[in-house]
Amino acid sequence: MPGKEENAQCKSCSKAPSCSSATKAGGCGGAAGDQMKEQDGRIASALSKITYKLFVMSGKGGVGKSSVAVNLAAALAAKGRRVGILDVDLHGPSVPGMLGLSGSLTTNEKGEITPKAYSANLSVVSMQSLLQDPDHAVLWRGPMKTSAIRQFVSEVRWGELDYLVIDSPPGTGDEHMTVLKTIPDALCVVVTTPQEVSLADVRKAINFLQYVNANILGLVENMSGLACPHCGEEITLFKKGGGEALAKKYGIEFLGAIPLDPVTVAAADVGKPVVLMEEPSRVKDALMALARAVDRAAEESLEALASTGE
Repeated sequence: MPGKEENAQCKSCSKAPSCSSATKAGGCGGAAGDQMKEQDGRIASALSKITYKLFVMSGKGGVGKSSVAVNLAAALAAKGRRVGILDVDLHGPSVPGMLGLSGSLTTNEKGEITPKAYSANLSVVSMQSLLQDPDHAVLWRGPMKTSAIRQFVSEVRWGELDYLVIDSPPGTGDEHMTVLKTIPDALCVVVTTPQEVSLADVRKAINFLQYVNANILGLVENMSGLACPHCGEEITLFKKGGGEALAKKYGIEFLGAIPLDPVTVAAADVGKPVVLMEEPSRVKDALMALARAVDRAAEESLEALASTGE
Protein backbone atom coordinates (compact mmCIF):
# COMPACT_ATOMS: atom_id res chain seq x y z
CA MET A 1 0.00 0.00 0.00
CA PRO A 2 1.15 3.67 -0.02
CA GLY A 3 4.67 4.25 1.19
CA LYS A 4 6.66 2.22 -1.32
CA GLU A 5 9.29 4.61 -2.65
CA GLU A 6 11.24 2.32 -4.93
CA ASN A 7 11.52 3.84 -8.39
CA ALA A 8 9.08 6.57 -7.33
CA GLN A 9 11.42 9.35 -8.44
CA CYS A 10 11.77 7.74 -11.86
CA LYS A 11 8.05 7.12 -12.17
CA SER A 12 7.19 10.78 -11.62
CA CYS A 13 9.94 12.15 -13.87
CA SER A 14 8.69 14.32 -16.75
CA LYS A 15 11.59 13.13 -18.91
CA ALA A 16 10.62 9.48 -18.61
CA PRO A 17 9.71 8.95 -22.31
CA SER A 18 13.20 9.95 -23.52
CA CYS A 19 15.25 8.99 -20.49
CA SER A 20 18.43 7.01 -21.19
CA SER A 21 17.78 4.91 -18.12
CA ALA A 22 14.82 3.33 -19.88
CA THR A 23 16.97 0.36 -20.83
CA LYS A 24 18.15 -0.17 -17.29
CA ALA A 25 16.37 -2.49 -14.92
CA GLY A 26 14.17 -0.46 -12.59
CA GLY A 27 14.48 2.68 -14.73
CA CYS A 28 11.69 4.53 -16.52
CA GLY A 29 11.35 1.57 -18.91
CA GLY A 30 11.52 -2.16 -18.28
CA ALA A 31 9.59 -3.63 -15.37
CA ALA A 32 8.88 -0.25 -13.78
CA GLY A 33 7.39 1.06 -17.01
CA ASP A 34 5.25 -2.06 -17.37
CA GLN A 35 4.00 -1.64 -13.80
CA MET A 36 3.04 1.97 -14.51
CA LYS A 37 1.13 0.96 -17.64
CA GLU A 38 -0.65 -1.77 -15.72
CA GLN A 39 -1.57 0.68 -12.97
CA ASP A 40 -2.75 3.21 -15.56
CA GLY A 41 -5.11 0.54 -16.85
CA ARG A 42 -6.49 -0.15 -13.38
CA ILE A 43 -6.97 3.58 -12.78
CA ALA A 44 -8.85 3.97 -16.06
CA SER A 45 -11.03 0.97 -15.19
CA ALA A 46 -11.85 2.33 -11.72
CA LEU A 47 -12.64 5.84 -12.98
CA SER A 48 -14.85 4.52 -15.78
CA LYS A 49 -17.30 3.31 -13.12
CA ILE A 50 -17.57 6.76 -11.49
CA THR A 51 -19.83 9.32 -13.15
CA TYR A 52 -18.62 12.52 -11.48
CA LYS A 53 -15.34 13.25 -9.71
CA LEU A 54 -15.49 16.34 -7.49
CA PHE A 55 -12.15 17.82 -6.45
CA VAL A 56 -12.73 20.08 -3.41
CA MET A 57 -9.84 22.48 -2.92
CA SER A 58 -8.79 25.94 -1.74
CA GLY A 59 -5.69 28.04 -1.87
CA LYS A 60 -5.66 28.49 1.89
CA GLY A 61 -6.05 26.39 5.01
CA GLY A 62 -8.64 27.08 7.67
CA VAL A 63 -11.54 27.80 5.29
CA GLY A 64 -13.53 24.70 6.23
CA LYS A 65 -12.77 22.84 3.01
CA SER A 66 -12.94 19.36 4.56
CA SER A 67 -16.18 20.21 6.34
CA VAL A 68 -17.68 21.32 3.02
CA ALA A 69 -16.40 18.15 1.30
CA VAL A 70 -17.79 15.80 3.96
CA ASN A 71 -21.18 17.49 4.19
CA LEU A 72 -21.46 17.73 0.41
CA ALA A 73 -20.75 14.00 0.12
CA ALA A 74 -23.17 13.14 2.93
CA ALA A 75 -25.92 15.32 1.43
CA LEU A 76 -25.51 13.72 -1.99
CA ALA A 77 -25.61 10.26 -0.39
CA ALA A 78 -28.77 11.24 1.51
CA LYS A 79 -30.33 12.13 -1.87
CA GLY A 80 -29.74 8.53 -2.96
CA ARG A 81 -26.49 9.06 -4.82
CA ARG A 82 -23.72 6.47 -4.45
CA VAL A 83 -20.78 8.45 -3.07
CA GLY A 84 -17.16 7.81 -2.16
CA ILE A 85 -14.83 10.21 -0.35
CA LEU A 86 -11.12 10.10 -1.18
CA ASP A 87 -9.11 12.04 1.41
CA VAL A 88 -5.81 13.03 -0.23
CA ASP A 89 -4.79 15.41 2.56
CA LEU A 90 -1.98 13.00 3.43
CA HIS A 91 -0.38 15.13 6.16
CA GLY A 92 -3.58 16.23 7.89
CA PRO A 93 -6.39 13.76 7.12
CA SER A 94 -9.58 14.76 8.94
CA VAL A 95 -12.41 13.11 7.02
CA PRO A 96 -12.64 9.90 9.15
CA GLY A 97 -12.87 11.95 12.34
CA MET A 98 -15.67 14.08 10.89
CA LEU A 99 -17.58 10.89 10.14
CA GLY A 100 -16.75 9.11 13.39
CA LEU A 101 -14.84 6.36 11.58
CA SER A 102 -11.86 4.53 13.05
CA GLY A 103 -9.87 1.37 12.45
CA SER A 104 -7.83 0.12 9.51
CA LEU A 105 -8.82 -0.60 5.94
CA THR A 106 -9.22 -4.21 4.83
CA THR A 107 -8.33 -6.00 1.60
CA ASN A 108 -9.96 -8.85 -0.28
CA GLU A 109 -8.35 -11.97 -1.75
CA LYS A 110 -7.26 -9.99 -4.83
CA GLY A 111 -5.44 -7.44 -2.72
CA GLU A 112 -8.05 -4.76 -3.45
CA ILE A 113 -8.72 -2.28 -0.67
CA THR A 114 -12.26 -2.03 0.65
CA PRO A 115 -13.36 1.54 1.50
CA LYS A 116 -14.68 2.15 4.98
CA ALA A 117 -18.47 2.31 4.91
CA TYR A 118 -20.23 5.16 6.69
CA SER A 119 -23.65 4.27 5.32
CA ALA A 120 -25.15 2.24 2.50
CA ASN A 121 -24.41 5.04 0.01
CA LEU A 122 -21.25 6.59 1.49
CA SER A 123 -17.74 5.11 1.81
CA VAL A 124 -14.33 6.59 2.63
CA VAL A 125 -10.63 6.03 1.98
CA SER A 126 -8.14 8.13 3.94
CA MET A 127 -4.51 8.10 4.98
CA GLN A 128 -5.78 8.21 8.57
CA SER A 129 -6.98 4.61 8.24
CA LEU A 130 -3.46 3.46 7.30
CA LEU A 131 -1.65 4.93 10.30
CA GLN A 132 -0.89 2.66 13.23
CA ASP A 133 -0.82 5.75 15.45
CA PRO A 134 -3.12 8.58 14.32
CA ASP A 135 -0.85 11.08 16.09
CA HIS A 136 2.19 10.18 14.00
CA ALA A 137 3.27 12.65 11.33
CA VAL A 138 3.49 11.53 7.69
CA LEU A 139 6.96 12.48 6.41
CA TRP A 140 6.60 12.03 2.67
CA ARG A 141 7.98 13.91 -0.31
CA GLY A 142 6.44 14.39 -3.74
CA PRO A 143 7.10 10.98 -5.37
CA MET A 144 5.65 9.06 -2.42
CA LYS A 145 2.55 11.29 -2.39
CA THR A 146 2.07 10.68 -6.10
CA SER A 147 2.42 6.92 -5.62
CA ALA A 148 -0.04 6.90 -2.71
CA ILE A 149 -2.74 8.85 -4.54
CA ARG A 150 -2.46 6.66 -7.63
CA GLN A 151 -2.82 3.60 -5.41
CA PHE A 152 -5.85 5.12 -3.69
CA VAL A 153 -7.53 5.16 -7.10
CA SER A 154 -6.17 2.00 -8.69
CA GLU A 155 -6.20 -0.43 -5.75
CA VAL A 156 -9.41 0.60 -4.00
CA ARG A 157 -12.59 -1.28 -4.86
CA TRP A 158 -14.74 1.82 -5.38
CA GLY A 159 -17.21 0.03 -7.62
CA GLU A 160 -20.06 1.90 -9.31
CA LEU A 161 -20.33 5.46 -7.95
CA ASP A 162 -22.32 8.53 -8.89
CA TYR A 163 -19.77 10.78 -7.15
CA LEU A 164 -16.22 10.52 -5.90
CA VAL A 165 -15.59 13.53 -3.66
CA ILE A 166 -11.86 14.22 -3.29
CA ASP A 167 -10.77 16.29 -0.29
CA SER A 168 -7.38 17.95 -0.78
CA PRO A 169 -4.86 19.79 1.40
CA PRO A 170 -4.54 23.58 1.16
CA GLY A 171 -2.48 25.12 -1.64
CA THR A 172 -1.51 23.91 -5.10
CA GLY A 173 1.16 21.28 -4.52
CA ASP A 174 2.01 17.69 -5.39
CA GLU A 175 -1.34 16.29 -4.33
CA HIS A 176 -3.29 18.68 -6.56
CA MET A 177 -1.07 18.10 -9.58
CA THR A 178 -1.32 14.33 -9.13
CA VAL A 179 -5.11 14.34 -8.80
CA LEU A 180 -5.60 16.53 -11.88
CA LYS A 181 -3.18 14.42 -13.92
CA THR A 182 -4.64 11.12 -12.73
CA ILE A 183 -8.26 12.27 -12.99
CA PRO A 184 -8.31 14.74 -15.90
CA ASP A 185 -12.11 15.00 -15.93
CA ALA A 186 -12.30 16.03 -12.26
CA LEU A 187 -14.70 18.91 -11.57
CA CYS A 188 -13.09 21.40 -9.17
CA VAL A 189 -15.09 22.97 -6.35
CA VAL A 190 -13.14 25.89 -4.87
CA VAL A 191 -13.84 26.88 -1.25
CA THR A 192 -13.11 30.32 0.19
CA THR A 193 -14.13 32.56 3.06
CA PRO A 194 -15.30 36.14 2.44
CA GLN A 195 -12.31 38.09 3.76
CA GLU A 196 -9.49 39.33 1.54
CA VAL A 197 -6.77 37.23 3.23
CA SER A 198 -8.55 34.12 1.97
CA LEU A 199 -9.61 35.53 -1.39
CA ALA A 200 -6.01 36.43 -2.23
CA ASP A 201 -4.94 32.80 -1.95
CA VAL A 202 -8.04 31.54 -3.73
CA ARG A 203 -7.25 33.79 -6.69
CA LYS A 204 -3.91 31.98 -6.94
CA ALA A 205 -5.70 28.63 -6.81
CA ILE A 206 -8.06 29.67 -9.60
CA ASN A 207 -5.13 30.88 -11.69
CA PHE A 208 -3.46 27.53 -11.11
CA LEU A 209 -6.56 25.63 -12.24
CA GLN A 210 -6.89 27.79 -15.33
CA TYR A 211 -3.21 27.32 -16.14
CA VAL A 212 -3.50 23.52 -16.07
CA ASN A 213 -6.82 23.63 -17.97
CA ALA A 214 -8.75 22.04 -15.12
CA ASN A 215 -12.54 21.92 -15.10
CA ILE A 216 -13.83 24.42 -12.51
CA LEU A 217 -17.37 23.54 -11.46
CA GLY A 218 -17.83 26.54 -9.20
CA LEU A 219 -16.97 28.40 -6.02
CA VAL A 220 -18.36 28.14 -2.48
CA GLU A 221 -18.22 30.89 0.15
CA ASN A 222 -17.88 29.25 3.56
CA MET A 223 -18.20 31.06 6.91
CA SER A 224 -20.47 33.54 5.17
CA GLY A 225 -21.96 35.37 8.12
CA LEU A 226 -22.72 33.96 11.57
CA ALA A 227 -26.14 32.56 12.37
CA CYS A 228 -26.72 33.66 15.97
CA PRO A 229 -27.81 30.62 18.01
CA HIS A 230 -29.91 32.81 20.35
CA CYS A 231 -31.89 35.20 18.17
CA GLY A 232 -31.36 33.68 14.75
CA GLU A 233 -30.17 36.96 13.29
CA GLU A 234 -27.18 37.05 10.96
CA ILE A 235 -23.90 38.66 11.97
CA THR A 236 -21.36 39.48 9.24
CA LEU A 237 -18.43 38.23 11.31
CA PHE A 238 -16.03 37.76 8.36
CA LYS A 239 -17.86 40.10 5.99
CA LYS A 240 -19.98 38.55 3.26
CA GLY A 241 -20.14 38.37 -0.50
CA GLY A 242 -16.41 38.25 -1.26
CA GLY A 243 -16.64 34.77 -2.74
CA GLU A 244 -19.62 35.62 -4.92
CA ALA A 245 -17.84 38.73 -6.23
CA LEU A 246 -14.72 36.69 -6.97
CA ALA A 247 -16.75 34.08 -8.85
CA LYS A 248 -18.35 36.81 -10.94
CA LYS A 249 -14.97 38.36 -11.71
CA TYR A 250 -13.56 35.07 -13.05
CA GLY A 251 -16.74 33.96 -14.77
CA ILE A 252 -17.14 31.00 -12.40
CA GLU A 253 -20.48 29.72 -11.16
CA PHE A 254 -21.21 30.66 -7.57
CA LEU A 255 -22.51 27.48 -5.96
CA GLY A 256 -23.63 28.93 -2.64
CA ALA A 257 -22.80 30.56 0.70
CA ILE A 258 -22.49 28.55 3.92
CA PRO A 259 -22.93 30.46 7.22
CA LEU A 260 -21.01 29.88 10.42
CA ASP A 261 -23.06 28.00 12.98
CA PRO A 262 -22.09 26.48 16.36
CA VAL A 263 -23.91 23.29 15.33
CA THR A 264 -21.07 22.67 12.87
CA VAL A 265 -18.60 22.30 15.75
CA ALA A 266 -20.96 20.05 17.69
CA ALA A 267 -21.49 17.85 14.64
CA ALA A 268 -17.76 17.48 14.00
CA ASP A 269 -17.12 16.55 17.64
CA VAL A 270 -19.64 13.70 17.53
CA GLY A 271 -18.54 12.54 14.08
CA LYS A 272 -21.81 13.29 12.29
CA PRO A 273 -22.18 15.61 9.28
CA VAL A 274 -24.36 18.68 9.86
CA VAL A 275 -26.64 17.67 6.99
CA LEU A 276 -27.55 14.49 8.88
CA MET A 277 -28.33 16.22 12.18
CA GLU A 278 -32.03 16.04 13.06
CA GLU A 279 -32.45 19.58 14.34
CA PRO A 280 -33.03 22.30 11.71
CA SER A 281 -30.38 24.96 11.17
CA ARG A 282 -29.38 27.56 8.61
CA VAL A 283 -26.08 25.84 7.92
CA LYS A 284 -27.86 22.53 7.25
CA ASP A 285 -30.24 24.24 4.81
CA ALA A 286 -27.31 25.97 3.07
CA LEU A 287 -25.33 22.73 2.73
CA MET A 288 -28.32 20.86 1.32
CA ALA A 289 -28.80 23.72 -1.17
CA LEU A 290 -25.11 23.42 -2.08
CA ALA A 291 -25.56 19.69 -2.78
CA ARG A 292 -28.49 20.47 -5.08
CA ALA A 293 -26.47 23.15 -6.88
CA VAL A 294 -23.49 20.82 -7.33
CA ASP A 295 -25.72 17.98 -8.50
CA ARG A 296 -27.29 20.25 -11.13
CA ALA A 297 -23.98 21.83 -12.21
CA ALA A 298 -22.27 18.44 -12.53
CA GLU A 299 -25.09 17.08 -14.67
CA GLU A 300 -24.98 20.17 -16.89
CA SER A 301 -21.22 19.88 -17.25
CA LEU A 302 -21.57 16.30 -18.48
CA GLU A 303 -24.33 17.31 -20.89
CA ALA A 304 -22.18 20.18 -22.20
CA LEU A 305 -19.24 17.83 -22.70
CA ALA A 306 -21.42 15.31 -24.54
CA SER A 307 -22.86 18.04 -26.80
CA THR A 308 -19.36 19.04 -27.94
CA GLY A 309 -18.56 15.44 -28.82
CA GLU A 310 -15.41 15.40 -26.66
